[in-house]
Amino acid sequence: MAENNSENNKPQGFPKRRPNASGNGFQGWLVVGLVVALISIYFLSKTKVLKPIQQTQYEQMVLNQEIAKLSIIKGKDIVEITLKPEALPKYKNELSDQPNAVVNQTAGPQFEKEITSINSFETELNELQKDIPREKRVHATTEEHYGIFEFLAGPGFFILMFVAIYFMFFRMGGTGGPGGQIFNIGRSRATLFDGEAKVKITFNDVAGLDEAKEEIQEIVEFLKFPKKFTDLGGKIPKGALLVGPPGTGKTLLAKAVAGEAGVPFFSLSGSDFVEMFVGVGAARVRDLFKQAKEKAPCIIFIDEIDAVGRSRGRGAMPGSNDERENTLNSLLVEMDGFATDSGIIIMAATNRPDVLDSALLRPGRFDRQISIDKPDIIGREAIFKVHLKPLKLAADIDPKELSAQTPGFAGAEIANVCNEAALIAARRSKTAVDMKDFQEAMDRVIGGLEKKNKLISPEEKKIVAYHEAGHAIAGWFLEHANPLVKVTIVPRGVAALGYAQYLPKEQFLYRTEQLIDEMCVTLGGRVAEDIIFGKISTGAQNDLERITKLAYSMVTIYGMNDKLGNVSFYDSKGSEYNFNKPYSEQTAREIDEEARKIIQSAYERTKALLTDKQDKLEILAQELLIKEVLFQNDLERLVGPRPFEQLTTYQEFTRNEDRKAAELEAKEADAKTEKDKEEASAEK
Repeated sequence: MAENNSENNKPQGFPKRRPNASGNGFQGWLVVGLVVALISIYFLSKTKVLKPIQQTQYEQMVLNQEIAKLSIIKGKDIVEITLKPEALPKYKNELSDQPNAVVNQTAGPQFEKEITSINSFETELNELQKDIPREKRVHATTEEHYGIFEFLAGPGFFILMFVAIYFMFFRMGGTGGPGGQIFNIGRSRATLFDGEAKVKITFNDVAGLDEAKEEIQEIVEFLKFPKKFTDLGGKIPKGALLVGPPGTGKTLLAKAVAGEAGVPFFSLSGSDFVEMFVGVGAARVRDLFKQAKEKAPCIIFIDEIDAVGRSRGRGAMPGSNDERENTLNSLLVEMDGFATDSGIIIMAATNRPDVLDSALLRPGRFDRQISIDKPDIIGREAIFKVHLKPLKLAADIDPKELSAQTPGFAGAEIANVCNEAALIAARRSKTAVDMKDFQEAMDRVIGGLEKKNKLISPEEKKIVAYHEAGHAIAGWFLEHANPLVKVTIVPRGVAALGYAQYLPKEQFLYRTEQLIDEMCVTLGGRVAEDIIFGKISTGAQNDLERITKLAYSMVTIYGMNDKLGNVSFYDSKGSEYNFNKPYSEQTAREIDEEARKIIQSAYERTKALLTDKQDKLEILAQELLIKEVLFQNDLERLVGPRPFEQLTTYQEFTRNEDRKAAELEAKEADAKTEKDKEEASAEK
């Protein structure tokens, strides 16, 4: 897309850009000049301190013709004496008395001598050399030394003072008051992408966010063709807030908007506003919007806006000055203070919209909240296609299969999987990245780096094998559990000695029986240890943490307990129940009791299941000790097919695609039959 470099190419409907009055070029040359002046002062102030010489020694030097040059310093009544090179060794000891005083003993001058007047000195010199031939005599020359101290004692002092004061108080500022003007701290730290540094990313580089792109397309249309909207009296939303988990592409989408619109793009973080000095954040906000008005039409993108946009009054000390609140107030005023047709679009991103101030989210500021969730299987497939383009792939790579094996992955994690797969293939000197490399890359992203050199005793390895086999068997024979993909006892990450990977069905609502089955699968490892060894280990710590949170969520959040009823004590905004629980001590006791009952019931159910399937548990654990990694087809071979027909999202997706393809073929066949009938009837 062509960039609008001139006023003629600027979209109609916006005010003309004002010239940038920041004077950055002048300030740069001024800084260079001051640095040169300081360096000059440093070196020129190092005046030469020469060794004084007595009259008799001076006369001896003249008579012996050892002097190369005599310099009379005007205004000081001093003669500087430079010796001939062949005479230097004779006075080596005298010159070595103060080596730091003489700058260059070889080049000279080396000595100095006081005189009463120039005329008397020249007369004396001629008298001493009367017996020396004229061509070999040394003659005195008059020189004028004007050092840095003499300059500072004169008009130079006032010149330097004027330059320093002008630079500090008039040119160095921004809008942050006297302190900000001195230290340049009130200037905005936003990075400007314009001209040669224009954003090159477009919507083609953003995959898996089709709904968000459609919703934000209006902003691009307004920046490209503002007159189309203003002629009808329409007003574009002033701000758009991108909300979503980390790594889902919020910043990438904002850059794509700037790249599509071809306008200047100011990018900064919410923490760039906040400093320890009072008033700096507000000054930077004002300076940012001042620069934006000069570059309009443009986009201001504030990443992680929750750093400065938190609700006011929360956590503030009485009587204290909250710099963050002052910055937020300035941001609120600036967002609602500029004209609608000024062409400044505010975009921000956060993964914590619940902590933002309500005044920031009202219409007229951030009019739209665009939700960017983790992609579904179709979105992940599109993201994989983008990141697989630069890779050299083997023939067995299918983006659909990769997207099915990465449920819950965000765009950043998918990019990491593709990069890790390429690195693994390169490490093994392969010519193409195959499916095995992607499998190992997924394992590394999910479980961490494989610890090949980690020493595990046979007893611990046996415990881990039965623990993971317990998870696998429980999930295999529970109806609502997620289908198993792989189980391994290879150590990974910081503390993971093994893990079981499942392929969950992508859904948003869960029933009670589904949560109970998930809890039973999580308890399968601890139950297997109890059944086989009669003892338990610390390996179930993470499992117990998950089921405890799940049990308390069922009781206190989802209202899935008969005794407590349909109540929820969850505060989504986190503002009302900061200090006290919203229930009595009796209710708290009942919550604890009911959560324990749920966990105990799941434990007994899992124990009964694994006791009944203990022979299959033994088979699977022994196979794990041998192979260390087992897949779904290995479980079907060892313990039989899964007794429940539950399709994964990938299977449903593939089945739907096959059904659509069959329907399309049937329609084409019907159309062809109708056409043949029409042709046959026409021939008759």
